[in-house]
Amino acid sequence: MKKEKINSILISIYIAVICFLTYACVYAFRKPFTIGLYMDEPKIAGVDYKNILVIAQVLGYTVSKFYGIKFISELNKVGRGWSILMLIILSFIPLLLFPLFKSPWNIVFLFFNGLPLGVLWGLIFSFVEGRKTSDFIGATMAVSFIVSSGFVKTVGKWLQLTYVLQEKWIPFYTGLIFLVPVIILIYLLEKIPHPTAFETEEKSLRVPMNSNERKHFFKLFSFGLISFIFIYILLTLFRDIRDNFAADIWLELGYGKNAAIFTATEIPIAFCVLILIASMIYINNNKLAFQIAQIIILAGFVICGISTLLFLQHIISGYLWIVLVGLGLYMGYIPFNCILFDRMIATFKIKGNVGYFMYLVDSFGYLASVFVIILKSSMGISISWTNFYSNGVLILSIIGTLVSIATLLYFNKKYKKYTYE
Repeated sequence: MKKEKINSILISIYIAVICFLTYACVYAFRKPFTIGLYMDEPKIAGVDYKNILVIAQVLGYTVSKFYGIKFISELNKVGRGWSILMLIILSFIPLLLFPLFKSPWNIVFLFFNGLPLGVLWGLIFSFVEGRKTSDFIGATMAVSFIVSSGFVKTVGKWLQLTYVLQEKWIPFYTGLIFLVPVIILIYLLEKIPHPTAFETEEKSLRVPMNSNERKHFFKLFSFGLISFIFIYILLTLFRDIRDNFAADIWLELGYGKNAAIFTATEIPIAFCVLILIASMIYINNNKLAFQIAQIIILAGFVICGISTLLFLQHIISGYLWIVLVGLGLYMGYIPFNCILFDRMIATFKIKGNVGYFMYLVDSFGYLASVFVIILKSSMGISISWTNFYSNGVLILSIIGTLVSIATLLYFNKKYKKYTYE
């Protein structure tokens, strides 16, 4: 029995490491272009060139997310590795074409770069869900959101400073470095064992969901799911702005020439969030775990609000503010990507998969992100990204706190009245 337990722990650690590294490599094909400031590029229709690039990529990513609602929820487990590899290659090719064409014609390549990337999370997470240790594995994989973005930016910045690369070549060479590792990791992903019969019984069987099943479950939990969508929109908006315009914000705060800053701020955040979320593995009661996940999201909004208020009052430094806001945002963001819907399915005995619920909220989150970036850019708002971000987060925290409380009460009432058979 002891040997079986040790084997189970080792398998869980193996799966967690492989999934973490695989999704970390995915970021190398998505985020390094944001290192560039593109100051020499002319504005397009009055909008900064970099803003246009961000919009183009996020728009492609958003289209992919909406497609993922159907694609991931109906996913068959055969051939997932080949699908991941093909999508990564399709995202890499535009990174080569991007610097070879002059602006504004090269903008379209950022759209095609983002288009294949949006469904990769669902493909990789399909190896994770429905296990006894899904909380730990999912948290480890989701923490790659925090660390990987900063790490690949550090690699990109290092390449730029060391080899004096032009900004437009940074994404291609960064992706090239990670191409071989991601191929090896995809092979290892395919070797991951399926959940055991005991895990399937405890966490519910994870099966594809057709259109009628998706409509049924949305109708069943409509208020809760709409609230989750709204909460996730808020979190995605300011996570994406923090991520895409980190170089601009750090420049305004006086850290513009520090390449390591992108990673240094994210490591303590990743460590705290990983410990917090992974500890949920010890909670066997799915309903309790589902409620705690919602409370963690609520606490994240509170931390965002308080830290931003302290920063605006000049009580804490810009560096500490970025770290604390990052902690709060990821406390809200990460549960959506690993434990929230996994525990929701187990609580209500839903015959489906995490992919449907995750891509439902994710698609609208990124759509809102595109809208805000376009709105700020097209209106010619002259305030800095730091001011825009700090004031926005303050509003986000208040709204998010209220909606999170309402959602927690709704699902508690729902559980008392209804248990899905």
